[in-house]
Amino acid sequence: MRSIVWLLLLAVVAVVGATALGANDGLVTLYWMGWRADLSLNLFLISLILIYLAVYSLIRGLDGLLDLPQRARRWRLNQRDRLAQAALREGLALYMAGRYSRAHRACQKAIAIQADTPELALDAEFTALAHLLSAGSLHRLQDRPRRDEQLRRAIELSQLTRKPRPTEEGARLMAAECALEDRDAPKALRDLAELPPGVARRTQALRLKLQAARLARQPVEALRTARLLAKHQGFTPVAAEGLLRTLATETLDSARDADQLRNVWSHLDPADRRDAMVVAHAARRMASLGAPADARQWLAPLWDRLPEQSPEAVDALTQALGDSLIGLEAEWLPRLDAYTQMALRHPGLALVLGLALSERQLWGKARGMLMSAANDQALDTERRRTAWAALGQLAEREHRDDEAARFYRRAALPGERD
Repeated sequence: MRSIVWLLLLAVVAVVGATALGANDGLVTLYWMGWRADLSLNLFLISLILIYLAVYSLIRGLDGLLDLPQRARRWRLNQRDRLAQAALREGLALYMAGRYSRAHRACQKAIAIQADTPELALDAEFTALAHLLSAGSLHRLQDRPRRDEQLRRAIELSQLTRKPRPTEEGARLMAAECALEDRDAPKALRDLAELPPGVARRTQALRLKLQAARLARQPVEALRTARLLAKHQGFTPVAAEGLLRTLATETLDSARDADQLRNVWSHLDPADRRDAMVVAHAARRMASLGAPADARQWLAPLWDRLPEQSPEAVDALTQALGDSLIGLEAEWLPRLDAYTQMALRHPGLALVLGLALSERQLWGKARGMLMSAANDQALDTERRRTAWAALGQLAEREHRDDEAARFYRRAALPGERD
């Protein structure tokens, strides 16, 4: 197809040339110092074109000859740039292959080539990347002083580039990650605090901040960060629920007295205050600090919806109420009576109902619940032991009441002998 097109073009040129140059009626006369030359117009035009092409070729040749040193310099610069790029690619491949010593040497070779070439030294981002990769290799080799020096150089060089500066952000994130692996939580938090606000909200930055906060024993900050991560889908829903629950309980455990615990509870997220496991832990913690009334107040909203809870949540709430029975108010009696039938299927609930009724001195109702819990093999040994101990106390109390009753009868009948 191409050859046919060329033949058609050649035919067109031939036709146009024959039409334009076929007549050749023109005459060009040249005079030079007494000499005269007569040329046909066609010959003159062809000669003029050839002279123009010759002059143009001569000028281009002279220009190329004079530009030869500059072209040789650019060629050498391109070669050194290729060597530097190849060294950095080799360092990255060796780093991914786990050959950290060779990766460090390859990165240093790339940095040396850049430093020895003034034109290439202007590429600060390339040099910063080489320092960053070298720092990662030195971190794997546990060479902390040189690693920190490479990270510092990477941050300094990345600040010379135009914004946005992803190299600087990567260097600071790597510095925070290295500090975490060194178990230096304050340094990791300082590195993360220097990130721009937008970068600090990224998933990787939030993960590092969560680890640093937990390492620094700052459960409140860790809980806030974990909630942001869960919002950004940094965890699966199941993992997020478990992590938030764990951090909430750690936050509650950080309180040293009842007032601190109330303050921590008020600052928890509403979703945490609706979590049955968190509420149960908070109630047990408050009861251990000597404020069972507050513990029962926290348990009341979830206790009213006890049938809606999972079996694990029911068990946790019943144990929390069992630890908070001292001074049980009369208003709890309707709540307890409402779950009498449910207690037949949940021995833990039966135990707590029995202890609560015993606390309110309803001995008859308490005995039935305690007997049900004590004879249920599904209940763990510790709580069955508690049920039997409570039954023993009831029996002892009844024995004392019978002795007191016999004593009063004898006092009322003076003629009766022992």
